[in-house]
Amino acid sequence: MLASEKQSLFRFLTIYLGSTFLLFFTTTVIFYHYQKHQILDVQRDVLKNRAYQIVKNLRELHNQFSSPLIYPKYPLSAIYNSNKEYIFGSFHPNRPQLEKESYIQGKNLFYSYKLEPYYLGAKYLLVTQDISFNTISKLQKTLLFFLLVAGLFFTSLSIILGKLFIAPMKESMARVNQFIEDTTHELNTPISTILTNIELIETLYDCKATKEMKRIEIASKTLSRLYDDLTYLKLNHNYHRAIEPIDMAQLLKERLLYFQSMIEAKSLELTEDIGVDIIIEIDRNDALRLIDNLLSNAIKYNQKDGKISIKLNSKKLYISDRGIGIKEEDLSKIHERFSRANKSEGGFGIGLDIVGQVVKEYGYRFTINSIYQKGTEVTIKWK
Repeated sequence: MLASEKQSLFRFLTIYLGSTFLLFFTTTVIFYHYQKHQILDVQRDVLKNRAYQIVKNLRELHNQFSSPLIYPKYPLSAIYNSNKEYIFGSFHPNRPQLEKESYIQGKNLFYSYKLEPYYLGAKYLLVTQDISFNTISKLQKTLLFFLLVAGLFFTSLSIILGKLFIAPMKESMARVNQFIEDTTHELNTPISTILTNIELIETLYDCKATKEMKRIEIASKTLSRLYDDLTYLKLNHNYHRAIEPIDMAQLLKERLLYFQSMIEAKSLELTEDIGVDIIIEIDRNDALRLIDNLLSNAIKYNQKDGKISIKLNSKKLYISDRGIGIKEEDLSKIHERFSRANKSEGGFGIGLDIVGQVVKEYGYRFTINSIYQKGTEVTIKWK
């Protein structure tokens, strides 16, 4: 699966699963609180019945003109006067909330009954019992199991739907890849023929049309580099790498000679600071892709009579230009395939994507600093 397909599938799964789980979680929470309220209501009714029984006994004591202090000690009950002062009971709670009919405090459920008329000075009756958490715990486990099963079901469903969702994209990408494969196959022979014959003409014949030959050479080398990039993309990360010690200094000088005609065509001023014996463990073709794409961009997006500065040492490769630069809002997406910050210069927008893939493969650090209309600085650090 291509990176773009994975990204699309990930976004779809995030939106679909996120919204689905949010809906189910919200519904489950509402249902849980409703069921918990029902369970507490049942326990509250038990307390209410107990309070009614105690009130009945108080009424009988009142009719006998007896003191409430002699009424039977019902488990976990207490009576208060009109000033909310404790009179008598089998327990003495802290900060009783007598104005509320029922409330929860810690692990206890309280029920307050207001006596009207007063019975022997008693105005409030407070009864309590421990909350039975067994039923609530069972409810929680049931709902968690339901969420787990629903999560597995909707995750499986979303993956199936996601694959159906990206199927048209996969078909389109397959056609694009087939087009790239056919194009690169057709380009290879004529490009090689043109470059070979240009070298033969320059070597064996005294050609007077020097400028014209240079233009043909530049165009051919541009096509050759594009062919290499398209071939790399066609392999889709299945490229076999032969990692070996490469002298990056020597390779960079060779590629500068390769791009010399393009540099001269734009009258660019080249400043070099290339170290000696910069040996790096890397596949040679990967090293070529790094250097060629960065040099090509520095030339293509430079201004006429502009400047290019190149530095290479044991820690990094640094290439800067004084060209058109990149807008700040485009910097974040400049690494994406087919993305071009400047569309007037042409190209497919695959150069930096390839550089990014190579850098990621070797664990290098790749940074771009740019100021619009002033220039761009690119750094690749391998240490």
